[in-house]
Amino acid sequence: MRIVLASNNQGKLAELQTLFAPLGVQLVAQAQLGVGEAPEPHCTFVENALAKARFAAEHTGLPAIADDAGLCVHVFGGLPGVDTAYYATEFGYAKGDDNNVRALLEQLQGHSDRRAAMVSTLVAVRSPRDPEPLIAIGRVEGEITRERRGSGGFGFDPVMLLPALGQTFAELPAEVKNAHSHRGRAAQQMLQLLRERWL
Repeated sequence: MRIVLASNNQGKLAELQTLFAPLGVQLVAQAQLGVGEAPEPHCTFVENALAKARFAAEHTGLPAIADDAGLCVHVFGGLPGVDTAYYATEFGYAKGDDNNVRALLEQLQGHSDRRAAMVSTLVAVRSPRDPEPLIAIGRVEGEITRERRGSGGFGFDPVMLLPALGQTFAELPAEVKNAHSHRGRAAQQMLQLLRERWL
């Protein structure tokens, strides 16, 4: 089965392709099919993921899956949340993972409460008007380190510490990260839903 991934993020594509391999599902990035980015006007992960999945399905005629994910920092009231990808731009930096991490570390200076959660919401639709979208949510709690650690992953992985493992996501081998990450948890739920409802 071919499913269009409603994202042009190569990191997400690689992670999800690995996680979905047991189903024999082929994920195709929407850019490969000539589809641009969908508007994401909503304030929750689930609404944005649903909008992106419907947009991709409408423009490709294929079932679609979307991931809306982000960092929710406790001391910031859960922000940046759905605006995680653009976090750095709020502080005068260009959009990008490296600048997002820089801005976060700067904004957390002087804060002792460094609790944060990474959240991934996956939504799958069979068509743009699918009345029963599949929804899976993965959440991992951790702490923001005071400096970058590790060279793997992407996004906030170098500063998201998992206390139980004593390492950041960027320090973990890919298979360990996928087993413990927010996206890995959401993907496991989604695999089960796809087996039960679509396959």
